Amino acid sequence: MKPFSCVCGNMLFFDNTVCLSCGREVGWCPACAAVRALEPAGDGLYRCTAPSCGHLLVKCANYAREGVCNRCVDAGEGHPGLEPLCDCCRFNATIPDLSVTGNRERWARIEAAKRRLIYVLDLLGLPYGGAADGFEPPLSFDFKGDVVPAGAWRPVVDEERVYTGHQDGRITINIREADDLEREKLRVDLGEAHRTLVGHFRHEIGHYYWDLLIRGRREDDFRRLFGDHDNPPYTEALERHYRDGPPADWALRFISSYASMHPWEDWAETFAFYLDIVSVLETASHMGVGRAVSFDDLQPMLGTFAAVGVAANEMNRTMGLTDLVPELITPPVAEKLGFVHETVRSAHA
Repeated sequence: MKPFSCVCGNMLFFDNTVCLSCGREVGWCPACAAVRALEPAGDGLYRCTAPSCGHLLVKCANYAREGVCNRCVDAGEGHPGLEPLCDCCRFNATIPDLSVTGNRERWARIEAAKRRLIYVLDLLGLPYGGAADGFEPPLSFDFKGDVVPAGAWRPVVDEERVYTGHQDGRITINIREADDLEREKLRVDLGEAHRTLVGHFRHEIGHYYWDLLIRGRREDDFRRLFGDHDNPPYTEALERHYRDGPPADWALRFISSYASMHPWEDWAETFAFYLDIVSVLETASHMGVGRAVSFDDLQPMLGTFAAVGVAANEMNRTMGLTDLVPELITPPVAEKLGFVHETVRSAHA
């Protein structure tokens, strides 16, 4: 992720809504593909202040009314007196119950992570869209909380729990993942090196792209590298994983222990890691801590990522934090990353 600049010269970042130097409102301009200072233009309209742009904009409804977004929409796509949804928020099918204390803040954190997902998909030129765009499966998002009766003291049973996952293009995120304490407890309980909101989005979008780019198209190639996704059945593999755990040598063949559960999860974990690599490399190059690298060739990407990862890990250890890059890229993992890379390049929108 690159930093941006306000008209006052102050640095702006991807999630900013206000310039902390001059106090101007800022937002994502779709014409610039950048965070820019916004100049009020009357009637709820704003003008991008970038000298090379000047587009007339309207705030996303979730920016103007809900305060959980920072994106704008070209004014020509809106209607007088109404704010449209931006290119990220338009995919929401279900939002959290805002009558519950804290849910608006949870929703804002979820949306911030989703915007980072959409940014890297656009950076790579990956196709995505909803039913109105003619995509099958259509992409959409559900952000839900566990169903707990008012005043209930008992634990939540399975029928009342929301599971983070993907099905037929619908990505569901349990909003408790937006609570740092709850997420960290799950991370420790499940023995995960990382557990983040953006990580959930990158993993679940991997399942979406399996349906969009692999199913019925490259399944034979997929089987040769990741294994037979039809045998054993997914539910059987899931039960075995949580009963017996991962194989002892999982780190030699998989990017994570969860990836060893089933070929679909191996793909999703590898795809998510590929998005990690791209995101880290782009941020490092713009921040001057890593050389610029093209996303056309995987090998230079892996070499630069390894160098940046070592430096970042040592800095994190200096501060007593977990490693930024805990994963080990073994030859089998590199081969799977190559398959993901090839799939992404061939799907370039």
